[in-house]
Amino acid sequence: MDTASQPVQLGPSTPSLVHFSGNSKDFFGIWIVNLLLSIVTLGIYSAWATVRTKQYFFSNTHIDKHRFEYLATPIQIFKGRIIASILLVIYLFFTHYFPLVGAVLAVMITFLAPWLINQSFRFNMRMTRFRNVRFNFKGSYGGACKVFLLMPILCVFTMYLLLPWTLKKMDEYLLTNIKFGDKQFSAKLSTSKYLSALLITLLSSFAVIPLFIAGLFVAGSNVEDSPKVLMTLIPAYIACMYLLKAIYQAIIRNHVFNSAEIKDIAQFHSNLSVTRFAIVEVTNILAIGLTLGLAYPWAKIRKTKVLAEATAVTLMPAAKDIIDTMDSTESSLGDEASNLFDVDVSLT
Repeated sequence: MDTASQPVQLGPSTPSLVHFSGNSKDFFGIWIVNLLLSIVTLGIYSAWATVRTKQYFFSNTHIDKHRFEYLATPIQIFKGRIIASILLVIYLFFTHYFPLVGAVLAVMITFLAPWLINQSFRFNMRMTRFRNVRFNFKGSYGGACKVFLLMPILCVFTMYLLLPWTLKKMDEYLLTNIKFGDKQFSAKLSTSKYLSALLITLLSSFAVIPLFIAGLFVAGSNVEDSPKVLMTLIPAYIACMYLLKAIYQAIIRNHVFNSAEIKDIAQFHSNLSVTRFAIVEVTNILAIGLTLGLAYPWAKIRKTKVLAEATAVTLMPAAKDIIDTMDSTESSLGDEASNLFDVDVSLT
């Protein structure tokens, strides 16, 4: 049993388990309506769908009977999505008809990526509220440029020897720039932990190679029978990728949560089972594929419950004195642009 399910005394307060009360039946109803209305409206309703989905998951996630709230409005999302879509169309137009201009724009987008990352995190944090206090993100362009542009380049020139340190600095940057009201998050992450997570994932990848060999035998020795081979190997490949990703994410999630705190306000705990999480991730993606996507709500709820059950938070008495310094106005442009331009960076 996860130790997160057995709270122990850690200082002035007892850890409170994160509880998720959502269920597959309710979320399936929301998901299918969102999907159908988004199709009928040619994607216009997708902004409303995004808000409905996030509000459902936030409102069903609570700590010590206090629920999270998602504050963004569909109009905020819709406006940001329109502007980001226009920018994407302009980029694709120049890339197709004027390749030189498109290349220049690609370079510009590369240097715009740190801003997009900051704006995406800032919007999502400001739209999140817990105990009537909003989160915030105070990352700078220079800081984001350093960890998301310069360090990855250094990794390439060092034949990825600096990859564990780079991944640690990325998570550290994102985490330590988050604020809860007027209080800053802090964390002491270990490069050696990232190295061990990568090595375990790498060794696991060697273990799954026989699965592909077995897949070839199952599909038949005649490689000219390509449809049969593809139907066997593609699901196996996808399952293996989710398996490896889950192994790495579970190890790093535990490390990040157990290293993070808001001084004198909260301590975070995670005891996510690597084996359990890997099984959930692999079976979820296979179920989604076999049902042509209809199992997505069940898979989403299932994964969220597993993560919640492995998580606990120790709230200190001073938590009630936090001051909410945020206003409710914020543009979603950075968040939508980062999605459209495939700038996808998240805290593990």
